[in-house]
Amino acid sequence: MDKTVFVKVAIIVFAVLGVILFLLGIQRVWRRRVMTGSLEGLVGLLLLAIAALVVAISINLYTYDRLTHESPVAEVRFQGIEPQHFWADVMIKNNTKTLDLRGDEWQIDARVLKWHGTAVLIGFDTLYRLDRLSGRYWDLSKEKTGPRTVYSLSEEPGLDLWMIAKRYARWIPWVDAVYGSATYMPMVDGAHYTVSVSSSGLLARPANNIARKAVGDWP
Repeated sequence: MDKTVFVKVAIIVFAVLGVILFLLGIQRVWRRRVMTGSLEGLVGLLLLAIAALVVAISINLYTYDRLTHESPVAEVRFQGIEPQHFWADVMIKNNTKTLDLRGDEWQIDARVLKWHGTAVLIGFDTLYRLDRLSGRYWDLSKEKTGPRTVYSLSEEPGLDLWMIAKRYARWIPWVDAVYGSATYMPMVDGAHYTVSVSSSGLLARPANNIARKAVGDWP
């Protein structure tokens, strides 16, 4: 059975059982069977809470993509506006957004969830989600004082499982929350780059002669 179908079935089962037990509990309390009714009501509420938690986690996980081998995940093209100022056309899943980037170099980051132990045996794959795109300056003083540009590349619906796994790593040993970053690459008018993700992280590659020359001349 597909894991998403299994999760949906589990949510429905927990929710239905929770509602039934909660209503039975109210009915028994109404008939003055307080102890039995209270117990059933509490169990029903617990099942409903579990169903709600699974929904919140599932909504967040659906923003991630499975990683089974190195895969292309984005393309970035640059148009120069003025020195250290560029339009960046970022294409992700056939959707393109144009962002205003400042600096000499650009970098793309991703959130990665790596499973261990029982989770791997069950069949959980490593998950990733592109997180943000940023620009930076070569000159350290300009980096400290110049205008900074950082853009989010994804939303954060539901329960933030990556942050929970990061913050409570000692209590959740079967998943690692990893922040992956591609190496900073030069921004040049007309440059075109591709971005791939693998188990070792993100990799940005020049995709045209302008980008290859920029990387070759890069200090």
